[in-house]
Order: sequence, then C-alpha cells, then structure tokens
Amino acid sequence: MAACALAIAALGPSLQARTVYRCVADGSVSLATAPEPGSTCTGQEVDDHAALLPNLWGSSEARSGVLYQREQDGKRVYSTRNLPGSVELLRFTVTPPPGSPAHAGLGNVGPLRTDAYADLFKSAAKSSRVDDALLRAIAHAESSFDPQAVSTKGAQGIMQLMPATAEEWAVRDPFSAAESIQGGARLLASLLRLYNGDRTLAAAAYNAGQGAVARYGGVPPYAETQRYVAKVEALYNLYAAEL
Repeated sequence: MAACALAIAALGPSLQARTVYRCVADGSVSLATAPEPGSTCTGQEVDDHAALLPNLWGSSEARSGVLYQREQDGKRVYSTRNLPGSVELLRFTVTPPPGSPAHAGLGNVGPLRTDAYADLFKSAAKSSRVDDALLRAIAHAESSFDPQAVSTKGAQGIMQLMPATAEEWAVRDPFSAAESIQGGARLLASLLRLYNGDRTLAAAAYNAGQGAVARYGGVPPYAETQRYVAKVEALYNLYAAEL
C-alpha cells in the first residue's frame, strides 16, 4: 500500500505509514514518512483508498525525483530528499490530481487564536454582517492569521485572497491585516447571500470558486476543498463556542 501514493507512485507494499510529511528546506520541497531534520515539516493523513488523493507537492506540474531510504531514530524512513545516510531506492515521475484549482489552506485545526486581530474581526463582522466566528474560522484555516502568508497558488494575506479577488473587493494591500480581513468579509458576505446562508457552500466557493460549486451542484469533489470545508466547519464551531 503506498502512503505516498500521489507523490511516489511506485512505493512498495511494505510501506504502511498513513501520515506523509511535506518538508521545506532552503526553498525546496520534499515528501517523507517522518519529519526531516533541518526542515520545516507539516504532516498530512493520506487515505490510500480515497477517490481523490491530495496534491502534497502543492504544484500543478509533473515532478520527477528520487526516493531515498535511511535509518532515523532507529526506524526505516523514506524521503525524496537525499539526506546523510540515505540510500537510493527508486526513481519516480508523478502527476498531480487533475482538475483541482483549490488549495487546502495553510492553517491546521489547533489552539484557537481569539486574541489575533480581534478588533479588526469584530469591525469586519459588524460592517459585513458576517458571523465573527466564521471570519476567524476562514482566517485560521487559510493562513493561521499570518498577514504575510502566500500560498503555492498565489493567494495572499490573512484571508488568502487571490490578486484578482483582492482587486474586486477593493483590497489595495493584500498584506494589510485590516484590508485583507475587510475584503475577505465582503467576499464571504456575497457568497452567503448567493447560497442563502449556507456556510458549507460559501466555504467551498471561497476555496475553489463559485464556478466549481455551480459545475458540481455543491461542494466540488476536490480533495483539497473537501478537507478545507471540514476544517472551516470544525473551526467555526470552536470559535462560535468561545466568542
């Protein structure tokens, strides 16, 4: 069973890990079955039997590389980065999942940040009439409240607005926390009106676009969007209970 099935298509059946780590070091990305020393790594659960596998590389292009094996902390681990003690196992070429313009979001469900830009969220919630808890859930899921965040697909700022979307909602500086939150709130208000207050569809459209929601008549079958919607709903319920 291939835990890195999307990224390392030829892994043998002996590898049983279900968590894949996306590790970044010196601007390069690798995938591994354990966090790599010296890298910033984020783990993601992978269901080998899922109809849609996640785009772990965060790239829309095919990728070729080498899978290495080494011992780490007394265990056999696999990585696409050549670290000391590594032995080449196989060479691979993989293609990302087709048709998904979405991203999973940079934030993970974790400790709530009710103190982060609290006044800005309250102000945006009041002016847009969007639930404060939903605004914070989106910001948490999108960027973990990082005003300088930039996704692999070009979304920017706390609310992770694409440049064209930021321009549409009068956001001149996408890295301004105040402007990003106000712009994201206006966008969410528009989506909630469009979907008659349905948070799930609004979150799906925020992530994958209104066109994708219309095309599939609901939440698109993109793995990224489905995880994103579940993440936002979980965070919304947590923030709603705290605010």
